[in-house]
Amino acid sequence: MVFNSASFLVFFVLFYFIFWILNNKSTLAIRNIFIILSSYLFYGWWDWRFLSLIIISSAVDFCIGILLKNATQASYRKGLLAGSIILNIGILVFFKYFNFFIDSFSNILTFFSIESHTTTLSIILPVGISFYTFQTLSYTIDVYKKRLAPTTDVLSFFAFVSFFPQLVAGPIERASHLLQQFTVKKSFNYCNNVEGLRLVLWGFFKKIVIADNFGVLADALFNSETPLDGFSVLAGGFFFALQIYADFSGYSDIAIGISRMLGFDLMTNFSTPYFARSFSNFWERWHISLSTWFRDYVYIPLGGNRRSNLRVYFNIFVTFLLSGLWHGANVTFLIWGALHGLMLIIEKKANIKSYNLLYAPFVILVVVLLWIPFRAENSGHLKELTIAIGSFSDYSLSHLTQIIHAFSSTKFSVLCLVLTSFLWIEYKMKRLDFSQWVALKTPLFRKIMYYLLILLLLLIGNFSVKPSFIYFQF
Repeated sequence: MVFNSASFLVFFVLFYFIFWILNNKSTLAIRNIFIILSSYLFYGWWDWRFLSLIIISSAVDFCIGILLKNATQASYRKGLLAGSIILNIGILVFFKYFNFFIDSFSNILTFFSIESHTTTLSIILPVGISFYTFQTLSYTIDVYKKRLAPTTDVLSFFAFVSFFPQLVAGPIERASHLLQQFTVKKSFNYCNNVEGLRLVLWGFFKKIVIADNFGVLADALFNSETPLDGFSVLAGGFFFALQIYADFSGYSDIAIGISRMLGFDLMTNFSTPYFARSFSNFWERWHISLSTWFRDYVYIPLGGNRRSNLRVYFNIFVTFLLSGLWHGANVTFLIWGALHGLMLIIEKKANIKSYNLLYAPFVILVVVLLWIPFRAENSGHLKELTIAIGSFSDYSLSHLTQIIHAFSSTKFSVLCLVLTSFLWIEYKMKRLDFSQWVALKTPLFRKIMYYLLILLLLLIGNFSVKPSFIYFQF
């Protein structure tokens, strides 16, 4: 079940009213059972078979948390933590990376002229597996490090892991922030509902108007059967940059918005990243829940910036290499992560601290270019795209013009005007979310903004594509 579907609209309306009735009239346990079962229905709507993975991950990490509470022997505590890591990473590796590692091993053997008889499986990737495994794993690590007291409330813990708004695409929440919110009853708050609806509207606008329209253009370019020229590849990278940001941040806005309507507070996941002033600043603004996860559970344990310069550079590179691998079982994601890590190392090595008018645009240009390997289907496709960019004598507008004409030149012109306004709003928002920003405006401005967003959704929103979100596949 996805947010931009009719089935979710029916689901959420029913959930919303039943939730508030149970919250006010029944016990906390009954309310949390309702959240868990509803969240399982939400997830099982896609494929009920993989509910067992969520249940197993929740049950094991809950029990390990309890055992860690009473464990005093260091080796026993390490064994418990290892058990959680092996389970969660093991599930992730099997479903997401099994074929990737087998194929890579086979390619290495072939390179050395060694015959191999490897077997690959037809494995379906469970939606959201990269998100909820990291969420439960952070819980056991925090309990092990004694940064968090383990919970004995099994229903609150299961609700924390399965909470449907952020179950399949984040934000990746920490137990220290979200878990405790399931241990208390909520008070209906009109302002929370208004703020939540604003974020939901903004999220749907970003998803359906910006992401789904520019996604069609990006797909038409990158999936073209005819060889692409350099200009088409660059345009495709720009369109995809818009698509992936509006798609993923739109999902986060909707998730945060509907959670707020229910009285829950989720962390900010995006903060106008395309107006970052440096590469490090970009990663402070992009997919914040994941970047902080890797910072706290990979980069800092490796030594962070407390070691020699060479070791710090190594820590940065490994962290971003793993971040790239987290996104998918494809060498293109490793390249994307490695290049981002390299840019951060260069920035740190050059000690760039003064953010001038030239450096910030350079950063965003590189970020957009690096979306090309991220979007490439495989290493062969990436090679073709790279060759096209490097062929400076083969830059032409003809192919891009054909794509825009097939899309609709008039709609594209309108879309560009809307994009300009969208980017202006993003720039003015700075580090605020849409609800916070629009709340500072006059009532008349707010009403005009609401009606304009709804009108744009109805007039140029792309409802013809299959309801989905890019990060469901990660």
